[in-house]
Amino acid sequence: MKNKNALVKIQSENADQTFAVGLAIGQRATDGDVFALCGELGAGKTCFTGGLARGLGVGPEYAITSPTFTLLNEYPGRCRFFHFDVYRLNQTGDLDDLGYDEYISGKGVTAIEWAEKIAEALPPETIWISIVYVHENERIIRIEGPQDRVRHLVRDLNRED
Repeated sequence: MKNKNALVKIQSENADQTFAVGLAIGQRATDGDVFALCGELGAGKTCFTGGLARGLGVGPEYAITSPTFTLLNEYPGRCRFFHFDVYRLNQTGDLDDLGYDEYISGKGVTAIEWAEKIAEALPPETIWISIVYVHENERIIRIEGPQDRVRHLVRDLNRED
């Protein structure tokens, strides 16, 4: 029987809370997790990703910045962490030049900003993180993916199921 999807919504009232949600999810993330991040410019994708990285054990000596021009940053931690920003990609075929398949093969945790641009190249068990701008500081973080995995990742977070 196919695993059903779950959708969880979390309200974030500031960047610190967005970071904290990423941190909590990163603490529970394991090799093979792929996080597809969506949201308009300035929504908080990189802020969330910074928390995710810290939750994975990426040390504070690493500044977590969006790899807009390099397309990929790789960090050591409890799990290897691969941070893509595909905003500048013109087509999914450009992923081959990056060795994309190797990165999502399960030997680390992957976060992909602007993931909607490459949706057809993502594995079916991808966890979609949509950050919706409400106003200056407030965001709604929508987490959707395989039910069992999402429930494990958001356990103990204040949420609206």
